[in-house]
Amino acid sequence: MTTAAYIHIPFCHHICHYCDFNKVFMKNQPVDLYIERLLEEIRMRTNTNQQPLTSIFVGGGTPTALDHVQLEQLCKGIAEILPFSSTIEYTFEANPGDLSPEKIQVLRKYGVNRLSFGVQSFNDELLQKIGRNHRGSDVYRSITDAQQAGFSNISIDLIYALPTQTLTDFEETLDKALDLDLPHYSGYSLIVEPKTVFYNLLRKGKLPLPGEETEAGMYELLMKKMKERGLNQYEISNFSKKGFESRHNIVYWNNDEYFGFGAGAHGYVNGIRYSNIGPVSKYMEAVSDMHLPTMNEHSVPAFEKMEEEMFLGLRKTKGVSISKFNKRYNEDLEDRFKEAIRDAQSKGLLKKENNHLMLTHNGKFLGNEVFQSFIGIIETN
Repeated sequence: MTTAAYIHIPFCHHICHYCDFNKVFMKNQPVDLYIERLLEEIRMRTNTNQQPLTSIFVGGGTPTALDHVQLEQLCKGIAEILPFSSTIEYTFEANPGDLSPEKIQVLRKYGVNRLSFGVQSFNDELLQKIGRNHRGSDVYRSITDAQQAGFSNISIDLIYALPTQTLTDFEETLDKALDLDLPHYSGYSLIVEPKTVFYNLLRKGKLPLPGEETEAGMYELLMKKMKERGLNQYEISNFSKKGFESRHNIVYWNNDEYFGFGAGAHGYVNGIRYSNIGPVSKYMEAVSDMHLPTMNEHSVPAFEKMEEEMFLGLRKTKGVSISKFNKRYNEDLEDRFKEAIRDAQSKGLLKKENNHLMLTHNGKFLGNEVFQSFIGIIETN
């Protein structure tokens, strides 16, 4: 049963130096036509699915780079095609400064009830260095406008371990973010991905990144500050007030199924993971010929589902339920993964508590090492 959907808007007014998502400069792009084709894909993929959706997440790119007329075209189409649950979590990613009061009203009109702002930092100099085109003042203005329009479920993303960033600088950003008293925060360490400006700079030795010790200190500070403000760490990088956990991201971490719509989007439906054609023109061409714009499909075998259950589920601070795993896969989790579990426990990275396997505090710093240990071992047993 598929009750979640991700919708991709690949357009940006500006490309950030660290971003490797499927995106293009918005100028001279056929945005209106893309929206038409996107809505057509949504119709094609959901024509046999009548389940009300409990979660929609519109990401990018920069969805709020659309003007208010394009935004209305998109939101109106989504509302007409997709059946909404009465308790739906409907999120739009937003860039501070892009979200005018006029656009906010469009989002409210069509049922959007959650905004996720890509803030990254409150240090204007650092924002410029990483290629962001907003400044700290834009964050305050956009959040105030959203709150005045009736949005209460607001999240902001922060990135740490940025070039030249110090622990003191990150603490200042954290304090400013937390003083906004929002219900949800995400904090991610910078990952330098191929095909980005930062990757090219790193290869040339021109990217002055903080060391591992400083990065670990920033993560420790993030967890400490969030806890002090009464925010619960429910996933490695995510913190919220009670009841404001990101329902959409929990779909991913629970290894549940979801639709993926748009150029380069990924989905997981009826046991099949798929990815869409990435280039905008090729994507639109496929849909205009009334073909699903699928580039790759992969029917996930049972052993892979179990591995995914572990490396996705262990991201949650409550971990993986042993009894739910055993029931879902008709397998004994502790037997299937006994060596990986024993090894991670011996290193003090994993613990068993209340019939759940979960990362220890130290395990959160070495999460990727733990996740990796659960991949590729069932097949060989």
